[in-house]
Amino acid sequence: MHKDDQMTPLERLNGFLTGGEMDRLLTMPFVMSMSGKAAGMTHKQKRSTGENEAFCQIESYKRWGNDLLIVEYGLHTFGIELGSVVADPEDAVPHITDWVLKDINDWENLPWEKIEPENSEIFKLHLDAVRRCISEVGNEVPTGLLAGMPFTAIASIMGTEKLLKACRKNPDVVKGMMRRCTDLMKQVHNAYIKEGAMMLLCEPIGSGSIVPAKTFHEFIEPYMTEIVENIKDQGGMCCYHICGNSMPIIENMIASQPHMISVDNRVDLAEAKAKVEPFMPIVGNVDTVDAMVLGTPAEVEASVKESIRKGYDAQHGYVLATGCDLNVNVPLENMDAFMAAARKYGKLPIDPSTWE
Repeated sequence: MHKDDQMTPLERLNGFLTGGEMDRLLTMPFVMSMSGKAAGMTHKQKRSTGENEAFCQIESYKRWGNDLLIVEYGLHTFGIELGSVVADPEDAVPHITDWVLKDINDWENLPWEKIEPENSEIFKLHLDAVRRCISEVGNEVPTGLLAGMPFTAIASIMGTEKLLKACRKNPDVVKGMMRRCTDLMKQVHNAYIKEGAMMLLCEPIGSGSIVPAKTFHEFIEPYMTEIVENIKDQGGMCCYHICGNSMPIIENMIASQPHMISVDNRVDLAEAKAKVEPFMPIVGNVDTVDAMVLGTPAEVEASVKESIRKGYDAQHGYVLATGCDLNVNVPLENMDAFMAAARKYGKLPIDPSTWE
């Protein structure tokens, strides 16, 4: 437990879920890409083994006392396992440079069995990381798994532009691929839930900045709803995050009925809260670039303060977080400032006079 806290993250989470006591707001910044920085590793070193990934998460927690460890199953795993080519930089996030599916009509001939948990080395690496996190610090802090959802998985197989065109020209093929990815995703989730991990569901290619609400409703929402139902059936918990402007599709996100909804910093938190708070907690959304990468510690503090001001009184609860993943360029002192501000302005019960 962090020296400046009165409760462990698990005690705090239990208070949040049951309406019990909490010392401060739950604070779950997306400490993923930058976690190696806290442990003296490059991004490539961090992602090379389950042991390294777990070590980086645990070292980050020891420094900051954030309320959730996050292991990255990732956004591109389906594409990589099926044969998409990925760049492997030393200290940045990998990205796909060539997509495996050239002819959309060949999709059923892809080696889908490579994604199944028993065949996937990527799955096994992250499962090892989850097990290590839970074994070493699971008595005081929860572990989550960040996984891209089916629409984003398909984009990693064929590319975003081709996928969006296929939604218009080959809708049955897209739905067939969504069906296959959804079924495989449930196998993946079930294995991690069995270990005790929370699911962090991310669908960046479903962003309202990319996909019209009508397309989202037809191609994404039904499968997302099914995935959430499966997580609940397995006794798991999930948070649903979509990057960019999610306001055009936020009602669709709510309709999937996740346990929590997370919004990007491109969304006004007060506006999103008004939509989300009658149904579930809202998570967000300190600016990941202007504040966390480019800002000073004082500017980070101001941004945290503003997010708390807008979100703290949400009807079903508010979780302080960054608007998205924190990249490797975030200065360590800015994360120090983030968590210090969370403890200063998020101390419960909140007195608005401390930040007005």
